[in-house]
Amino acid sequence: MPRPVRILAFGDNVVDCYRGENLMFPGGNCVNHAVFARRAGAETAYAGAVCDDDAGRLIRDALIKEGVDVASLRIEPGRTAYCVIETQDGDRVFVGANLSVSIIAPSQADLARLPDFDAIHTGRSSHVDAWLPRFAEATKVSYDLATVHDAEHITRVAPHCFLIAFSGGGASREEAVALAQNARVAGARWSLVTRGIEGALLAGEGGVFEAPATPVEAIDTLGAGDTHIANVLVGLLNNRHPETVLKEAAEAAAKTCLTRGAFGHAATMSVDLSNMMDLEEIYRTTRSASPPEEAAYNAPLRQNQDKSKRSLI
Repeated sequence: MPRPVRILAFGDNVVDCYRGENLMFPGGNCVNHAVFARRAGAETAYAGAVCDDDAGRLIRDALIKEGVDVASLRIEPGRTAYCVIETQDGDRVFVGANLSVSIIAPSQADLARLPDFDAIHTGRSSHVDAWLPRFAEATKVSYDLATVHDAEHITRVAPHCFLIAFSGGGASREEAVALAQNARVAGARWSLVTRGIEGALLAGEGGVFEAPATPVEAIDTLGAGDTHIANVLVGLLNNRHPETVLKEAAEAAAKTCLTRGAFGHAATMSVDLSNMMDLEEIYRTTRSASPPEEAAYNAPLRQNQDKSKRSLI
């Protein structure tokens, strides 16, 4: 019997705060991916950073309960990242957030683990684009660009990607196909575009494959896109037919829409929202994780190189 595929999700996390209901749920693209890939049959691990507060403990405990390896979860001083969510007719609307300690660069230990995994998943919300070449040297890369469709960003990340994913809600079929194919031309092996109630399409070496959405009376759509990406990645790593992969991903995403929060585990909200920023401010002020050349564990090497240079002068 073949072993399950192994996936490491690296990067962002939040507690999703439903302010009107005084509830918070564990979430964030990479946390969600680790959970949904685990539910799809993969062995998964999560590498990220939280704080020793109610929100951080909720994320950690939920991951453990879902069977996700948290050996690479860091506990940092400060406050765990959060996002404030409202729902309108079953769809989630992001009101504001504070990313706090969640933006991190991989440690030496994180990098050393990569060859043990069949893939690493990350995305634009994790701000680790500079590390993609290092990730791709060690394993396959899955990357969620979400609603970012600009050619410059695609060109920068696609060459490193086994799977690149986009949220294409509102895009026509023709626009979605063009987006997927452009990412393939830029270097991605597979390109996924989820389109909400219009279903999803997947572009690969064999062409463009499509599947409709599974009908459901949605309670909460939060996490549906992450479910889709995780299931597609697991299916592709298992060498399953793309049409089968898309169909099963649609069914899993529909189930997610029947759950409050991304994957449940509700708790009473205990987050100070006084430092909440709107999304425009977040995009304007968030700094990416330190690139490889600035990583702290490279400092001794740089210092030695500087000494060598001085000795030659």
